[in-house]
Order: sequence, then structure tokens, then C-alpha cells
Amino acid sequence: MENLKIHRAETLGETTFDSPLIDKLVRFYDGEAVACHDRTKELSKLEKIEDIEYFELAGPRKKVFFNPKDVTVGIVTCGGLCPGLNDVIRALTFCSLESYGVKRVLGFKYGYEGLVAKYYHYPVELTTDNTDEIHEKGGTMLKSSRGRQDDDEIINTLIHYGVDILFTIGGDGTQRGSRDIVNKLKERNIPISVVGIPKTIDNDISLIQRSFGFETAVEATWDIITNAHNEARAYRNGVGLVKLMGRESGWIAASAALANSAVNFCLVPEVEFDLHGPKGFLEVLEKRLRRKEHAVVVVAEGAGQHLFDKAKDATDKSGNKRLQDIGDLMNEEIHAHFKKKGLEVNVKYFDPSYNIRSRRANANDSMYCLRLGNNAVHAAMAGCTNMIVGLHHDRLVHLPIEMIGARKTIDPQSWFWQTVIQATHQPHSMVN
Repeated sequence: MENLKIHRAETLGETTFDSPLIDKLVRFYDGEAVACHDRTKELSKLEKIEDIEYFELAGPRKKVFFNPKDVTVGIVTCGGLCPGLNDVIRALTFCSLESYGVKRVLGFKYGYEGLVAKYYHYPVELTTDNTDEIHEKGGTMLKSSRGRQDDDEIINTLIHYGVDILFTIGGDGTQRGSRDIVNKLKERNIPISVVGIPKTIDNDISLIQRSFGFETAVEATWDIITNAHNEARAYRNGVGLVKLMGRESGWIAASAALANSAVNFCLVPEVEFDLHGPKGFLEVLEKRLRRKEHAVVVVAEGAGQHLFDKAKDATDKSGNKRLQDIGDLMNEEIHAHFKKKGLEVNVKYFDPSYNIRSRRANANDSMYCLRLGNNAVHAAMAGCTNMIVGLHHDRLVHLPIEMIGARKTIDPQSWFWQTVIQATHQPHSMVN
């Protein structure tokens, strides 16, 4: 495969130690790769076969960079909660200790804060005993926090505890932090592997087909939407208004609308809409209520941000834009519209975000977390660094962090969004 354009993960150096998995596994993945491109759309645009680019497949290697018995592993979880965090921690711990026999695994508490001495968050040693049942609970046993920390201080802590491998579980902000740590490690010529496991309940990391926790989140919306439907049907002109996660993409809201056909309107960040005017949402909602006397509206938290005053824009500790509350705005505007028309309306507003984020992973996500954790360990033991493990075209691959760019968003012209339109029967456009 010498002539192929393979995007390989950075490595710390030559792999010289035999993997302890040689006698346990029948297959290794040295040198294998999978095409980056979409098989039906992107490949047709290429002029020649040599233009196809590849990612290297994740999986165990026959040779590893580190001598396992001398290795100390560190794990950190950052950012918001997501179903499956404990599953990933457990998988990393078990694979490191049971499969590779590393010296010890340390969990650093409260995100990157736990790697800075001034916060006095001392690490906890993770074992197969104290992580054995954590996958049965939501949240993260290692706690979490948001925001950047000083890279030199982080590295000093890693050196203090003799950490050879650091696993960072978090979203794009966390992985940008991982990249900066790697760059500082290079400056200081320190051979520590940094491997990320991407986390976003919104399922919107570019090049990643599916992020862990997403399926659990969509599944959790079913009962919530059903309850909103029940509330709406119980009152004259009842409206069940449900706000779901989705800062810059509407994957959860749209998937929830497909999973539960009670949804009549699905509003996502990718598709702008007007509130007022003959084609605006409020007029369309009024027509629906005059006809059916109830409606269920699902709105992603990042939808309709164009309706707010841009002067109020601000960012959080992670550098993410603070969103204006579209749920509160729509609740107020619906009441105001129908009051002006002299019509009764009964809005029942549901905001289940934290209830969804904090639950444990479902069976499918739990299996996925196990695979992600195991393959992150395989990559790190082989000396890979400055990379994440993710699902791409149904295969787990090594993705260089530098390739993670713009958000993965819904294409309003895609079959996926067209299916949402067909399922909800909402207008294709609610713009005047």
C-alpha cells in the first residue's frame, strides 16, 4: 500500500516490543486502511484512482512502542456529560490492565483541571475492581470541567506521575487542547502519547460517522415526545414544545422526529425559519391547530439563533458561543401570537437536556464505547499520538486531530432531511 495517500497518526517512534496480544488474537491491523471518501458521491468526483485518500484502520499491532510493564496510563474526561463516559473509562482501564498488563492506570479528576497542581485534584488509581460496575451508572466517575489550562503545567503533572499515555475523552474543544499538549510535548522532547476519544452527544464531529451517547439520547427522547403529545392532546389548542440538544446541528432533534411520528414540526440550526409573516412558523402552527387542535414541536437548542440580538453573543469557558434560549422565546411568541388573535392556546414546555445527558448508555452505545476504548489503547500502545479513534464508513480508524474541522451538519437537500419533512408534514420552508 506504499502508493496510497494514507492519513496516518503521528507516532513517537519505532515499535520495538512484541505485543502481549500476539498469543491472544488471530488478527492484527498493521498497515491496513479504509477510504476517506463517500463511496457514492465523492468517489465520482475524483479524476483518477490515485486521488483516493485513506485513513489507517484502528486495531492491535504486532509491535508496540512502549514496554507494557513500565507504562502508566492517564485518563481524563472533559466538558458536558454524555451517556457512555463511564463505559469508555472502564474499557480503557480493562484493556490497559488486562490485555496489555500496564503498571497502573490513573484517573485525573475534573477534566484538565485535574492535571494542574494548583487545583489539588489528586488522581485516583483505576483498577478492574473500582471500575467493574461503573458502566451501570450515568455521568463520569472522574468528574468533569470546562475550559483550557496551561499546557506546561499539564505536562509537568504528567511527568510528576510518570504518565506515558494520556487518554482525553471530550469534544472538539478537548481535542484541540490535546493537540496543543502534543505540540508542547514536542517542544520539550517528551515521548508521551496523547490519544483522544471524541465525545459529543450532538453527533456533529466532522468525519466521525457516529459519536457515543447519540443513540442513547435519541432513544431517550421517545418517551419525552410521547408525553408532550399526550399533554397537547389533552387541551384545546394544546402545543407540546420540546427543546433538545443540538448547538450547531440538529441530528438529535431530526432523529427524534423520525423515531417518534407524533412530531409535527422539527426546527434545526441548519434550516432558518421566520416566526412571523404569512409563511412563518406561527401562522403555520395556527393553521395546524385550527385543523387538528394540537401540535408537537421539537426544536434544537441552536435553532433560530438569527432571531436574537447579536449584541448579546458571548462565549463559555471552552470558547463555545453561548446560545440564546430558543425554547423560552418560542414559548413566549406562541402565547403572544394567539393572544393577539384572540385564540386560546395551551403550551406545555419540556426541556429534558440534563435528564438525557446524565443517563447511562443503552446497549448499543455501551458496545460502541467498548470498541472505542479498546482501540484507543491499541493505538496508544503502538506509539500513536495527536489522534482520535472514531467510526468512519462503518470502520474504526485513526484520525489525526488536525483533520477535525467544521461541524458535521444536516444538509437541507439530503434524503435525511427530506424524510424528516415527509414524517412531520411541515412546510419545506417557513421563510417569507
